Order: sequence, then C-alpha cells, then structure tokens
Amino acid sequence: MKITLRIPKQTDYDTIASWITDEKPFSRWAGPSLPFLFVAENLPELLAVEGCSNYCLSDIDNNCVGFGQFWPGKQGAVHIGRIIISPEARGKGAGRLLCEKLVEKARQSTGGSTVTLRVYRDNHAARSLYSSLGFFVIESESIDDLLFMSTTANRSRKSGA
Repeated sequence: MKITLRIPKQTDYDTIASWITDEKPFSRWAGPSLPFLFVAENLPELLAVEGCSNYCLSDIDNNCVGFGQFWPGKQGAVHIGRIIISPEARGKGAGRLLCEKLVEKARQSTGGSTVTLRVYRDNHAARSLYSSLGFFVIESESIDDLLFMSTTANRSRKSGA
C-alpha cells in the first residue's frame, strides 16, 4: 500500500470532521477546551497550537486516511498529538504508518531526539501501538485518565520503528 504524509488541504478537514460524529470522541481527540459544534473549515484554526505542524496520511488515491500534529514540547522534546485514523482504515496498519511517519517528520523538522505524547489510559489499542514503537509511560507526568509517554531516537530504533 502506498501511503504518504502530506500537508492537509481544506477538503481533508471536511473528511476528518466526518469521522467524529459526537461530542465525547471529539473531546478525547481534540481536547476538552474545543467546542464540539464546529464547522469543518474552522478546524485548522481550532486545532492550532503554537509552533504546530499538521499532517495527513494519504492513500494511493491521495485520500486522507489519517491526521496528526506535532509541536514543540517540554525541555526540547517534540510532542505529537491529535492522532486520528479514518474508521475504514482502522485495524489495517494505518495508525502505525501515521505514527512512524509523524515521529520521523517531527524529528527531521525539529532536530529533537525525544518525542512525547499523551494517550487515554483506557485506549488500549493506542497504548499498545505506542509501546511497540518504543514509547514508555512516565507516571510522574501522567494524570488520572491520561498517560504521558516518551521515546528517544535510540529507543525507537531498537523497537524497529
């Protein structure tokens, strides 16, 4: 399967908006401070984080099948977030491809070797994926329902990412 990471177009945000049909999944993906009743064309501004870069994972036909961001994190790390995969592409390896490509792009763009993310404790599929990519939990940075995870360039190379 030919998959590429590219800058999203406005039509991609329309597609992404169609993947989220109610408030709880939207809040878990975008964050509790963003309003669920949104217009797809406003997603680029709603999702903006200072210094962030947005990317789509696109299939061979250039259709958006995934989305993720990265931005400067704490102490020189780069933080990835707002990762989402099309319902039709879930369970087919698209999440792994998106994360691998996003981590690689984040490191190339920032020069950072440490990559961090947050994941809901009850999102077992995502936690398993991130662990397999070399991310480990840092409990001291985690909160009740969210785990803080980190990896370094050496660690993810050892895991095969």
